[in-house]
Amino acid sequence: MAVLPVLLLVLGLYPVNEAAAQKPSILLFLADDLGIGDVGCYGNTTIRTPNIDRLAREGVKLTQHIAAASLCSPSRAAFLTGRYPIRTGMTGHSNGYEVLLWNAVSGGLPTNETTFAKILKEQGYSTGIIGKWHLGVNCNSRDDFCHHPLNHGFDYFYGTPFTLVNDCEVSRPSEVHVNYKRKLFLQAQLFLIAVLTLIACNKWNLINIPWKIIVICALSGTLYFTYWYIAYAFQPYWNCLFMRNFEIIEQPMDLEEKAGQMVKEAKEFINRNRDRPFLLLVSFLHIHTPYYTTRQFRGRSQHDLYGDNIEEMDWMIGQILKSIDHQGLVNNTLTYFASDHGAYLEGMEGSPHLKGSNGIYRGGKGMGGLEGGVRVPGILRWPGVLPANTVIDKPTSLMDIYTTVAKLGGGMPPQDRIIDGKDLMPLLQGHVPNSDHEFMFHYCDEYLHAVRWHNTSSNTVWKVHYISPKFSPEGAGACYGSKLCGCSDEMVIYHVPPLLYNLSNDPSEKNPFPINSELYNEVLKTVQKAVAHHNASLHAVPLQLYKFNNLWDPRLQPCCGSFPFCWCNKQNSSITQALAAI
Repeated sequence: MAVLPVLLLVLGLYPVNEAAAQKPSILLFLADDLGIGDVGCYGNTTIRTPNIDRLAREGVKLTQHIAAASLCSPSRAAFLTGRYPIRTGMTGHSNGYEVLLWNAVSGGLPTNETTFAKILKEQGYSTGIIGKWHLGVNCNSRDDFCHHPLNHGFDYFYGTPFTLVNDCEVSRPSEVHVNYKRKLFLQAQLFLIAVLTLIACNKWNLINIPWKIIVICALSGTLYFTYWYIAYAFQPYWNCLFMRNFEIIEQPMDLEEKAGQMVKEAKEFINRNRDRPFLLLVSFLHIHTPYYTTRQFRGRSQHDLYGDNIEEMDWMIGQILKSIDHQGLVNNTLTYFASDHGAYLEGMEGSPHLKGSNGIYRGGKGMGGLEGGVRVPGILRWPGVLPANTVIDKPTSLMDIYTTVAKLGGGMPPQDRIIDGKDLMPLLQGHVPNSDHEFMFHYCDEYLHAVRWHNTSSNTVWKVHYISPKFSPEGAGACYGSKLCGCSDEMVIYHVPPLLYNLSNDPSEKNPFPINSELYNEVLKTVQKAVAHHNASLHAVPLQLYKFNNLWDPRLQPCCGSFPFCWCNKQNSSITQALAAI
């Protein structure tokens, strides 16, 4: 070691170590599909969330916390990079899909994006993610792991690279490609009839087609339908898997033990890193369909499996917070809780309780820029640094966590790209009256559906809707022709002129502002200028969820064993101590 650094260290003047001693640990809780109306501290009186409510009492509750998208993959990409999905190619597309639909695809979070985990790792943090990833795995081979969490700044990964879906539980009906599978079955029947008809007509000399052509056509079609049959038949094995770092430890995963195992892994990560700053992202499988809940929590709530699932997630949060308390880390840990987007209103068939609540806000998961799809819970706690029992009613974004934790960890966001997330600390600590978000842009796929403007001079939040979902005549929150809303064409309504809402007075978006008023024209003119400036900042990027980037490719299939026989269980099969202690 050089003489000068040693001398400075002895004198207590070495700036690097001094800064490191002040770095907080970062604990991030991200729920999946949780509605703002499902949490006690946001007004719910029938689902018990005491641990989330405790965070709100001991910290700051945000009431205008906004997701960058109303679906998983684009929202999570924005959360990790601090950038709108349209900038990273992680937004859905009209000729592609809206989220990643397989593990075995080449699309995912681009390798040239810099996550907050990567920034904090460079600052000496131990970084871990437990739970859901849903941002891709491989690019060109089954084990290149180009999109894997460990290649995006995380030291440790225990979770699923995909997401939880009905297809992971055999007792539930499939929810992936349901309409396409119906069409595929019909096409297979028509294809079989056509081939048999050609063979019969050729045999009886009614037509004169060379047998070679008939055989080639029959083989080509058979390969095509066999390809998709295999993909869907083995989907529970190929999508529903769990990994530890790069190793697959369960394929398919055992849902019964997941809650306890995730708690155990989180506690062990905190214990391993109690003497150094750490970043831990607990990315819950809850409360995505099929709302799988372990036996100990089933039937406890007033809302069937949906409420049970939320109450189990709240218990998991409480157990992890106990570990923070036990290790004496509470005063040096920034804790954050949010959901990736709004609740899935259509839920599951069979029970009126198996769907989420977005409170007073209109719309939900997958519904473009409607408030219920993007306004989510947001709570931050840091005793002694952030005020307790405080409510902030200013527009903030999930993307803000990126810039906030990067700076708290001693790093800086990249200077070679646009970062849309803002530093929350001045607002949270009361040093400034407003956030830095004057405008927010709400996309559905690559289409700009709405824009939010916070006019600080009048303290009014305006929202302009250019496009909105077309709801079915039956109502019940479902979209026209599908359970999951579309973003363009016949699935939406194009508003000409645009709709304008005063969210400060009408947060439920029930009463459009009169279009013949002078104020309407003034607001629209200001928003249009912001849209033009925003559009000028966009650049063409590879589309990660588009066509072949999001099409099942057997060459990229993560597999525990010899493909296609991908199944194993390397977990401890006993019920975890965490669940046994309930």
